[in-house]
Amino acid sequence: MQITTPPAAKKRTRDAEATQKRIMAAAKKEFAKNGLGGARVDIIAEQASANKRMIYHYFESKETLFQRVLEEAYGDIRAAEQKLELDHLDPKTALEKLVRFTWKYYLANPEFITLVNSENLHKAKHLKKSEVIHTLSRKFINMVGTLLQRGVDAGVFREDIDPVQLNITIAAINYYYLTNRFTGSIVFERNLMAAEALEERINFNIETIMRLVCRS
Repeated sequence: MQITTPPAAKKRTRDAEATQKRIMAAAKKEFAKNGLGGARVDIIAEQASANKRMIYHYFESKETLFQRVLEEAYGDIRAAEQKLELDHLDPKTALEKLVRFTWKYYLANPEFITLVNSENLHKAKHLKKSEVIHTLSRKFINMVGTLLQRGVDAGVFREDIDPVQLNITIAAINYYYLTNRFTGSIVFERNLMAAEALEERINFNIETIMRLVCRS
């Protein structure tokens, strides 16, 4: 016997999902702007066209909501990385594409950087509780490891490159430039966010990674 869900129940489910999406989107903006400590639940509720009761009903607490936002932020970048389909490219081209992607993603999604900064201030206590993050990270490291091994097999990459260390380096040379763009522009007396400066930087980043990974 087939059980049919009543239209009213379907509508409630759709409404609940839509409300949670609005809350997540509003929370992402608020946490990115003010961090966990400075973010206000009443502002999130207002921006999401919801109320505080709904937020606590769906997410239990501001801390849990912050964790969910972090998980979604990491999930978004990991999903975008998987769509690069690096396995279809030769190793050098694939590595360059990954470095360039990371740079462009940070530029297009500055809230990702600020959310990560905020979580580091809290010593990653929310990520420690997240199985989602571990699953996403392992999948990404495996992808990078596969890329490196293909390069080794092709005779173009060194054999001693740790995929975790490589990922940290790729993230660092992109991340540091953008998080320090204001002070850097003063210290180095140039506009680090000018179009030509950004192009110069990504080219430098790619060359740096290639010199690190490729056989001489």
